Amino acid sequence: MVDETQKSEKHQARMQKVKDKVDARVDAATDERGILIVITGNGKGKSTSGFGTLTRAVGHGLNAAAIQFIKGTWACGERNVLEKLGVPFHVMATGFTWNTQDKSTDIAAAQLVWKEAKKLLADETVDVVLLDELTYMLSFKYLDLDEVLDAIANRPPMQHVIATGRGAHRSLLELADTVSEVQSIKHAFDNNIKAQKGIDW
Repeated sequence: MVDETQKSEKHQARMQKVKDKVDARVDAATDERGILIVITGNGKGKSTSGFGTLTRAVGHGLNAAAIQFIKGTWACGERNVLEKLGVPFHVMATGFTWNTQDKSTDIAAAQLVWKEAKKLLADETVDVVLLDELTYMLSFKYLDLDEVLDAIANRPPMQHVIATGRGAHRSLLELADTVSEVQSIKHAFDNNIKAQKGIDW
């Protein structure tokens, strides 16, 4: 029977190997620039993750701004907090497209908010820009794909961008530095549980 000392020594040896690998990767990561994060997939939590990163940035004293596509007619807990911390929001405020059922109005609203997004993406004083639900604007063709990619690709070198939404376009994924896919395993709504204030919105 292996005694506790031997178990401890084996564990320590395993952890040292892990540490050596992690340290080597940290040492190799010398490039410092703004990154594009895309959070996509069919699961719940994409916007939540984007806003979490934005809040983290603000907590470190970075200058952040948020663009909200699609949503905007409901109260938004994240906006309630972040606006108090000085984060500007530009909101499409048309709600979900299946509610408006008016494509021309939705496109006009998207274009209006996109103008504000382009200003932010050209402003080197803005450290982090959240483009919440951007992917729908591209899949619905409310915004021009090439124009969006160009604005993101040519933003200030140290500016970070977070884009969220289902079905991210492959060109956006290719441009991204970090891509996370949120999968849906189970959702309360499937069991007829209504959206909860403070949890879902």
